[in-house]
Amino acid sequence: MKENHLIVGLGNPGKGYQDTRHNVGFQVVQGFAKARGICFRHSSDFIGEVTQCEFQERKMTLLLPTTYMNSSGDAVRRCIAYYKIPVENLIIVCDDIALDLGMMRIRARGSDGGHNGLKSVAAHLGTQYYARFRIGVGSPEGKGLADYVLGRFTSEEKPVVEKVVEKAIAILELWMTAGIAAAMQKANARDTNVDNKNSET
Repeated sequence: MKENHLIVGLGNPGKGYQDTRHNVGFQVVQGFAKARGICFRHSSDFIGEVTQCEFQERKMTLLLPTTYMNSSGDAVRRCIAYYKIPVENLIIVCDDIALDLGMMRIRARGSDGGHNGLKSVAAHLGTQYYARFRIGVGSPEGKGLADYVLGRFTSEEKPVVEKVVEKAIAILELWMTAGIAAAMQKANARDTNVDNKNSET
């Protein structure tokens, strides 16, 4: 029997939040699904959009919680319980204001870092021992935090985001095939990060 893996993108549902900084987790996981040629369907049982496929002989589930960010953990818990997915086979993709735009980091475990989505996941799973893939969106730099993360990327930032999403998809594929250590080594390497300053606008 093939082990199931779960990739979760964090964000807020609805067109009003589409392409906002807080939804970059959605963008990455949606891009991953698009690259596989699979579509999401809504599941009321999981309170989210879900899809499944096989990738290089591994079973994979993708989830986009539609609970809104602060309650994301409920959807993750339900999906894990239903498919009996080990926590070590879970990775959460989310935004991070502590990382510059163009940077990314993977950790096998750790604190929520003030991210309400990760805080909800930890509360519902009862553990901080799950992998998180943080995608940098830059700092508000004096702007209100809520307005910043719920704001959309500028025209200058969009090409950087596109490159980051592309690289993140490749790293998720690496996570699926080679495991967390290999994915961490690639994601956390300096040459993996997209150069914000040298990107075309």
